[in-house]
Amino acid sequence: MITKLTLTLDKDLIVAAKLYAKNSGTSLSKNVEQYLKNLIRENQIQDISPKLNKIIGAVKLPKKFKEKEEFHTYLEKKHSRI
Repeated sequence: MITKLTLTLDKDLIVAAKLYAKNSGTSLSKNVEQYLKNLIRENQIQDISPKLNKIIGAVKLPKKFKEKEEFHTYLEKKHSRI
């Protein structure tokens, strides 16, 4: 559900943020939404070690990547008696 939100911010910040959104081909609302999602996500994973946290998201997998099938194939190869 999308809901409207009114924020009070510094005028120069708003101008700069709108320019950034325009130059990046997104909307200011989308950028704020993504920032808040990242902020919440980072807060939720604080219990993860700093080293692991640093590499999260480093590998970009295809959208149709089938983790279970790939893992199964890996195990078959690992434990095959050939």
